[in-house]
Amino acid sequence: MLFENYSVAKLQLSNRIVMAPMTRSRAVDNNTPNALMATYYAQRASAGLIITEGTSPSPNGLGYARIPGLFNQDHVKAWKVVTDAVHAKGGKIVVQLMHCGRVVGQANLPARAKAVGPNDQVLEGEMYTDAQGMQPHTQPHALSVDEIAATVAEYAQSARLAIEAGFDGVELHAANGYLIEQFLNANVNKRQDTYGGSAANRNRFALEVMRATVAAIGADRVGMRISPFGVFNGTGAFDGVEAQYEALITEASTLGLMYLHLLDHSAMGAPVVPTTVKVKLRSLFTGAFILAGGFTSETAEHAIASGQADLIGFGRPFISNPDLVARLKNGGELAAPDMGTFYTPGETGYTDYPALAD
Repeated sequence: MLFENYSVAKLQLSNRIVMAPMTRSRAVDNNTPNALMATYYAQRASAGLIITEGTSPSPNGLGYARIPGLFNQDHVKAWKVVTDAVHAKGGKIVVQLMHCGRVVGQANLPARAKAVGPNDQVLEGEMYTDAQGMQPHTQPHALSVDEIAATVAEYAQSARLAIEAGFDGVELHAANGYLIEQFLNANVNKRQDTYGGSAANRNRFALEVMRATVAAIGADRVGMRISPFGVFNGTGAFDGVEAQYEALITEASTLGLMYLHLLDHSAMGAPVVPTTVKVKLRSLFTGAFILAGGFTSETAEHAIASGQADLIGFGRPFISNPDLVARLKNGGELAAPDMGTFYTPGETGYTDYPALAD
């Protein structure tokens, strides 16, 4: 089943393998995609669906060094080269919209941009910057209600630009402790207004982003990624987390989102997302359901055959195996990635991994 065609909304996928979003930090010129990135994604176009690396819908969201943006016409033109390259190989590609929020080093932000979050709580730890090396995370500015509305509008506009750039849709990154999850997570969101203080209020920002994006480009082009029970970037479980996510996903299903992408990082040491939670969220969501986190071809086949998921996301294996689909299908040996080049500029450890056929 893993290698069979599958329909997701209006998209006809060649298989049920999803290339999961992974930050690669190659947008070296003003956070603008380039020809190297087009080569990288085209090499991996045999995936049923590619989800790009996290891409900021706003100058304020460019928390990491060299991550791409999608908020101006230069970005649109550059991303169009990428989408054309993937489509020429028969692939499908959506862009993940990731606003880093408080996960930021000020030196990574362009002029006049600022670190923002649901409140002014600083994330512990440090952030790499090209200009100054490792630096403490920048204290965020607490978004006002009016600024929240403007941020929601940035997501919607970025989604419009994504369609203009030739993407098959967008994924809203509501996982891993970035801006949407900063509002969702009770360990981070300490607001006491209409955007905090209760589960319904903490869900409000995510729902507003969903509704605005759906209004901009249509529900059949919008997916969302979540990581309940994740601990990345100062998040972690909290009282009522299951009920809060059940309410969130019920509403997402009502909106008719294209897919729900659930991340379980337990293979990398994070707490396990309970099976009961995965089953419940799948039952509440009527669109396509993607599971990601430590899968092999065998466990992926089992997850699909047993009804746990419709599609399976693979992350790091795609870094060093551009022909991952063929290797999984034919039992080919998987090449190990070089972790030292995950986030470095240039082609080394990026586009120079050979396919087995080479």
